[in-house]
Amino acid sequence: MTKTIAMMQPYWFPYLGYFQLIAAADVFVLGDDLQYIKDGWINRNRILVASEARMVSLPLKKAAHGLHIDQRRIADEFAQTNGKLLKTLALNYSRAPHSDVILPLLERIMRYPERNLARALEYSIRELCAYLRIDTPILRASELAIGAVEDKQDRVIKTMKKLGGERFLNPIGGLDLYEDERFKRNGIELRFHRMSALSYPQFKGPFVANLSIIDVLMFNPVDQVRQWLPLFTCELPHAATVPAVSTPNAAQPTFMEMYS
Repeated sequence: MTKTIAMMQPYWFPYLGYFQLIAAADVFVLGDDLQYIKDGWINRNRILVASEARMVSLPLKKAAHGLHIDQRRIADEFAQTNGKLLKTLALNYSRAPHSDVILPLLERIMRYPERNLARALEYSIRELCAYLRIDTPILRASELAIGAVEDKQDRVIKTMKKLGGERFLNPIGGLDLYEDERFKRNGIELRFHRMSALSYPQFKGPFVANLSIIDVLMFNPVDQVRQWLPLFTCELPHAATVPAVSTPNAAQPTFMEMYS
């Protein structure tokens, strides 16, 4: 059986496709030592407010440009900010069918006292995976001791070899970033994950797609969400095409983009 490895930087309450990627892999590598990119999806995401998408974020301490995710710290006022966000979530999702289960889960995650950004995000991802009953092993890239690399692709390839991976599964947004022949020369299949279109009732307004996993869990029971985990296509490099119109979460940076 082909061993599939997926690799992504940690995101804050990422969209459903992120969890599809984890569930589809035999091993998931969390890119905690990748460069932090401002205005990306690492410490922010979108929720539903008054039937429209609204951006929310986790405040960080000011720091020099170029630091890795595991070198960034959450701001001292995070408890106050998270408290306000929890009130916003309670106000806007109180009538959602599963708020009685999800709000306490989110509060436990958001009250977690860890100030290191990578560790806090890792905790939230692990807690959400536990709720979704996703048991894929999650490893930290910083602990793999890959050694010196030639470039970004070389690091991915060496990570694959370190873990005995035969297939690298990456989000469709990274289609133009990887050289299929280079992976083939190293005995690795390159495949791209594309989440299938799906929708669900969100109160009375029109459906707003690709919001944070928070929105998905508020409106859907865990068994329904688990049925959606396999709903994606696994595309070959030469056959895949990036959609002409990208949604904000569908265009999130890939693992390789984050290396400096």
